[in-house]
Amino acid sequence: MSLRNELTQYSRDIIDGEIIACQKHKWACMRFMRDLDRENTDSFPFVFDEAAAQRFLDWMSLFKHRKGVLKGQNIEPHIIQKFIFGNIYGWVHRETGYRRFTKAYWQVGRKNAKSQSLSCVASYELMALGEGASEVYCAATKTQQARIVWDETKAMLEACHDLRGKFKVAYSEIVHPKTGSIMRALSKEDSKTGDGFNPQCGIIDEYHAHQTTEMYDIIDSGMIARAQPLIMIITTAGFELDHPCYRIEYHLVSKIINPAMEYENDNYFVMINELDKDDDGKLIDDLADESCWVKANPIACSYPEGIASVRRRLDVAQEAPEKMRDFKTKNMNIWINERACGYMPMNKWGACKGEIPDLTGKSCIIGVDLSTRIDLTSVAFEFLADGKYVILSHSFMPEDRIAERMKTDKMPFDLWVENGYITATEGSVIDYNHVQNYIVDMVEKNNWSVKEVCFDPFNCQQFANQLHTDKEYECIEVRQGRPTLSEPTKSFRISVYEKRVIHDGNPVLEWAVSNAVTSSDDKENIMLDKSKSTQRIDPIAAVINAHVRSILFEDDTSVYESRGMLIF
Repeated sequence: MSLRNELTQYSRDIIDGEIIACQKHKWACMRFMRDLDRENTDSFPFVFDEAAAQRFLDWMSLFKHRKGVLKGQNIEPHIIQKFIFGNIYGWVHRETGYRRFTKAYWQVGRKNAKSQSLSCVASYELMALGEGASEVYCAATKTQQARIVWDETKAMLEACHDLRGKFKVAYSEIVHPKTGSIMRALSKEDSKTGDGFNPQCGIIDEYHAHQTTEMYDIIDSGMIARAQPLIMIITTAGFELDHPCYRIEYHLVSKIINPAMEYENDNYFVMINELDKDDDGKLIDDLADESCWVKANPIACSYPEGIASVRRRLDVAQEAPEKMRDFKTKNMNIWINERACGYMPMNKWGACKGEIPDLTGKSCIIGVDLSTRIDLTSVAFEFLADGKYVILSHSFMPEDRIAERMKTDKMPFDLWVENGYITATEGSVIDYNHVQNYIVDMVEKNNWSVKEVCFDPFNCQQFANQLHTDKEYECIEVRQGRPTLSEPTKSFRISVYEKRVIHDGNPVLEWAVSNAVTSSDDKENIMLDKSKSTQRIDPIAAVINAHVRSILFEDDTSVYESRGMLIF
């Protein structure tokens, strides 16, 4: 059977359920079938070059398995490897002959030949693609991680009889003398010299562990002069949802392959192997159901020893609950937000996104979290409407600090300013008059009745005094300790779980919620802990300050109680 027919039949079997696969795997196969139907048209000027695809698969077969039950045997590409790399190397532009896919993303469970696959890509781009002076980089934040694929490539080349004498290993480089091509491991320590790189291929292994896009950006920015470069990302899922792999890449690639989305990116190949969830983010598949494991482990669960290995890992996870997080993310490829002290799962928060009701003339409580004048400052408006808490949030940042914060936090603050979620104040420090004016303008424009302004006393005393003097707002000092914050922090989380909170999907607030971690005492009193949060939490801190007072009422007309807090 020709490769084209083999991949076509495989896609049909996946789509029809003859082969068990997750929804996103089915979408990838549907995309392939759709591409075959529109091949070589003016709107889709690409053709499937079976010979080009087969050439890479033949290259893979030159090498031997280095580990496991097949150790010492030549690699026979698994059908999913044929599908993935057949797509990456088979689709070419009908006129130029250059490959269609310049980026590829494969998310799959642990022990599914990730390093082996990446090593074959690396050596092919180094020696066989035909690009002169090719530069191949294995990129990671730490040298040890970056060397995993480099070391695997070196070992596979050294064990390949057909390629002996055709490459050299010099210091930290693998060199192909015939073409002047090199392969190096690239880590964060090399970032200062990244401007001199001219990558043909950048390999990013375990992207979920990258806290920023720094290494990705170094590779991507250096590829401008290449006619057909390739960024290859292979990763498992993780539990840091504010890292770029989930926050940016996973959502992007899911959109690319979703046939219900009107979004096209013909240059980005996507394959995701995971257990399935419903629209609310709840896991559909049973972790104990072995028949589902193949969804996240298409290679590891294709033979008895691999299934037994996954079974052992589940047994360990069930006996030691602290191991369950790793089993879910690494073996079942499920993205979860379960930091050791994470405030709440982000799927719960996302489920509360909805249409904001008409709030004109309503009563509200305002929460304020004033940072230092060079940092993020946030205001929250909380309303009680039809038994639900409606949350609006806005933040402020000094205009002269935005570029710096984008570099340190790796967040799109400029885009958030452009979209109206953040106000950029003039200069290098925040003028709190801007915050006060924003509050007053919003209140007057919407005819809101301000019951109280609740504030963290840090940096806020003069601000509160001025609001009270100028506008006669009741200003409440919310003491920042567990005795005051524990009940409202828990209450707000419970309200989110019960979908008694409505928010508009403000990305700055969402980012803060994902960053928030809690600390507790021996009586299980909790509070959001800024010292333990690796990123900023000011927007959700402002919400909690407002919620301290909101939970004292049953409706908008209830009488407020001070409960011993300071009222100006």
